[in-house]
Amino acid sequence: MPVIARGRIRFLLTVLLSLSIGAFAQKPATSLPEDRYEYGRANREGIGKIYMGREISHVMGHRGAGWLERSEREREERTDLLIENLPIGPGDSVADIGAGTGYFALPMARLVGDTGTVYAVDIQPEMLAIIEDRAAAQDVSNIELVLGTANDPKLPEDSINMVLFVDAYHEFEWPWEVMSAVYDSLVPGGKVILIEYRAEDRRVPIRKLHKMTERQARAEMEAIGLRFVENDDFLPQQHFLVFEKPASP
Repeated sequence: MPVIARGRIRFLLTVLLSLSIGAFAQKPATSLPEDRYEYGRANREGIGKIYMGREISHVMGHRGAGWLERSEREREERTDLLIENLPIGPGDSVADIGAGTGYFALPMARLVGDTGTVYAVDIQPEMLAIIEDRAAAQDVSNIELVLGTANDPKLPEDSINMVLFVDAYHEFEWPWEVMSAVYDSLVPGGKVILIEYRAEDRRVPIRKLHKMTERQARAEMEAIGLRFVENDDFLPQQHFLVFEKPASP
C-alpha cells in the first residue's frame, strides 16, 4: 500500500485532527467504569491520572523529534539489535504505535517488503508529516500513515501480525482503551512488542514516570487478555517484552 500523496495526507490529517480533538476534551464513551482510573495531584512528569498503580506521564511533543533522531541513539539503546529481533518478515502487516519520526517504521517497512504494510500511528499530525517526508525521500512506499486518537489507534481489526511500542505506552492517556483496540487488531497469535526503559535499574538515566517494571507491564498487558511470552534482556537500558494474542479463546 503506497504512502498517501502529500496533498491528500494534509487533507486527511485536517479532518482527522478535528475528530481527535474531542477525544482529548472528554472521556471516551467506551471507557470502563470510573474506578478503572484514579486521579490525584500530578507529579512533575505526570498527568495525575493513575492506572493500575502507575501514574501516566506527559506525552513528548513533536518538538522533541530531534531527540528521537539523535546520532548516539543506536549506540546507547542498540536500536539495531531491537530491529533485528522483531518477529516480522516479508508480507506481514505490522504497526508502530507512537511512531514519532518513523525511526522504526521505516526499517520495518523494508523488512516486510513490498507485499507487507507498516501502519505508522501517532496522535500528532506533525509527526506523521515527518514520516511522510522521510518515506518519500527514501522511496519507501508501503507505509500507511494513521492519525490515531488518545483512546483509539485506528487499526483494522483482525489483520495485524505485530504491534510495536517503543518508549510510548507509558504516555497513553487511555491505556486500557488503546490496548483493547490493539488486541482486536491482532490476528490470533499476533505479537505485541513493548519496549520500555527498565524501572528496576537505577542506572538507567531516565525519569521515573518514563520507565516501567516488568511486573507492571505484564499486569497491564495481561489485563486485556494478552499472554506474556518473554522478556529478552539484550538491550542495554530497556525491556524487550513480548506478548501474544492467544490463538484461541
